Amino acid sequence: TVSKVEEAEVSQQLIKTGNLIPFKEANITATTAGRVTNVNFELGSQVSKGSVLVQIDNKLKELSLEATQLTINKLKKDVDRYNTLLAGNATTELQVNEVKYNYENAVNQAEQIKKQLQDANVKSPISGRIIKKDIEAGEYINVGAVLGTVLDVARLKVDVQVNESDVYQLRLGQPVRISSDVFPGQALSGKISYIAPQGTVEHNYPVEITVNNPNGLKAGTFVNVDFSQKSNQKALQIPRAALVESLKNPYVYVVNNNAAQQRVIKIGRELGDKIEVLSGLSAGETVVITGQLNLSEGKPVQITK
Repeated sequence: TVSKVEEAEVSQQLIKTGNLIPFKEANITATTAGRVTNVNFELGSQVSKGSVLVQIDNKLKELSLEATQLTINKLKKDVDRYNTLLAGNATTELQVNEVKYNYENAVNQAEQIKKQLQDANVKSPISGRIIKKDIEAGEYINVGAVLGTVLDVARLKVDVQVNESDVYQLRLGQPVRISSDVFPGQALSGKISYIAPQGTVEHNYPVEITVNNPNGLKAGTFVNVDFSQKSNQKALQIPRAALVESLKNPYVYVVNNNAAQQRVIKIGRELGDKIEVLSGLSAGETVVITGQLNLSEGKPVQITK
């Protein structure tokens, strides 16, 4: 007996596998040079966005700001005095403008020093947990030095590849179920946060799912993503009974001009009582599903209806 090789829809739930990745990851980076006076974090510390993690010696800058502020106060009095003299024609407008220029330049210099003082307090770029520490008090650092890394795992992401025939069923914000062998029987809720507008050369589309993490799952954990819908993907299929030997050595007999031809095939997924065929057969060909043990290459066959 025989069966036709058919291309049919895969009657399976749309489930993809992937690894959890951090929702956010950021380096703690110095924006000014100097000697480190305090380091306010350790490996594993939980930090909030904007909290001061590293303090750099800024005593000279503080003294410079004080001196500049004194200059500003003096120049402000000079501006007022010269404006009074100009009103009585006791000075020239050129002298007034020069004093104003010196005053505004001093104010600008003070703002620059204040910014440098702010930069001396290196703050956390995001909320999360410290996973890398590259600084100790007493070290001298340069601008751009990476002092550590913060990882946000309060939420996680999963990146999966979805076939072209299935991706058009998906939408942004669509809820999905996330399961892991680490927590059997428990499911996390997630939402589709990104669908790529362009596919790969294999016609797969990257899809990103954002997952809340109440169970404290770690980045890198292997998970299954269940989109809670049937897959529309089509696949070339044959009955499992057509295989002459095991899945490890897959080949079938094809009937061609009433003679048996042995055909080595490459198989994919097991689809119930059918097998997905990746290569070696074409749709419409006829494969033998019973009586293979009596066949050999080129042997005449008679099909039993």
